[in-house]
Amino acid sequence: MRWHAEDVERVVLHVDLDQFIVAVELLRRPELRGRPVLVGGTGDPTRRGVVAGASYEAREFGVRSGTPLRTALKRCPQAVFLAVDRDAYLAKSALFTAALREFGGIVEEAGWDEAFLQLDTADAQHDAESVRSAVPARTGLSCSVGIGDNKLRAKLASGFAKPGSPLRDETGTFRLDQHNWAPTMHQRSPEALWGIGRKTAARLAEHGLTTVGALAAADRSALAATFGPRNGPWLVALARGIDPTPVRGEPYRPRSYGREFTFQEDVRDPAELRAELARLSHLVADDLREHSCRAGRVVVKLRDSHFRTHSHGIPVDPPSADPETLTAASHRALARFTPTRPTRLIGTRAESLTSDET
Repeated sequence: MRWHAEDVERVVLHVDLDQFIVAVELLRRPELRGRPVLVGGTGDPTRRGVVAGASYEAREFGVRSGTPLRTALKRCPQAVFLAVDRDAYLAKSALFTAALREFGGIVEEAGWDEAFLQLDTADAQHDAESVRSAVPARTGLSCSVGIGDNKLRAKLASGFAKPGSPLRDETGTFRLDQHNWAPTMHQRSPEALWGIGRKTAARLAEHGLTTVGALAAADRSALAATFGPRNGPWLVALARGIDPTPVRGEPYRPRSYGREFTFQEDVRDPAELRAELARLSHLVADDLREHSCRAGRVVVKLRDSHFRTHSHGIPVDPPSADPETLTAASHRALARFTPTRPTRLIGTRAESLTSDET
């Protein structure tokens, strides 16, 4: 079939693997399909830790990623708890992006379980359905595909294509572009937009902007006065479905590398906190060296016994991946805390990354 130039359009597909971490585990344990399955920590829900992945059946009990394991056990005592297997997820993620690259467009990895695919095509729907077939053929994992005329709309569209969405059809795809943006989005809360969280939505509501449509019609200069000269107009553009961000084909690089640890008993002893930070800093250093990166900033996070989380950052100059340098920076950041309660979780994160090749 010969294409004519006027028939070809440029589209962005957002491909999102369904319940990724749990789905990988179900490939190895098919007998667990249809049961509430939770993945987190060592798989022991009596120990402290958080849920890394929840099956759709488990989510019906109000359990999500980030839910403490002990809370998850109370909400869903019949769930099957499994340990995290990071290497298995990375291996499946590599197969996933390899499958997308076979389509010949520009692939931008957005994480372990999602990616953007830019295509010039005469039949976007056919290509989206082809992706939905190719990904499980290569990985054994199902996916949802959103079709958009930019990354923002494609990302939102894949959410509408997810299992359980009232807009999902038998193809497992959904298209969101300038033609159906208003009827699909305008009556939704601004929090439905990619990039707007609960706090921003609450601030918008204080100004009477409780729907995407109201935000799209808002005066940009007025919002600039409240939310800042860049954020104000950006919020309006977001509500109008505008996103000039290009799909980039460079290999995915995390913006940071971090490790954290949840103590089984709350800790008050500063020496114990420093020792754990040293251990975590060495692990982060290993991550940096594996990916040929150096850190220009280290951020330490503490979560206290009341689940309140605080962080402090320290610059690293010159940037480094040396474990002792990162440990020293983490200890300096820890010294900035004035904890009033014992600590249940501690973490350190390397940010402001630079490549060894630069």
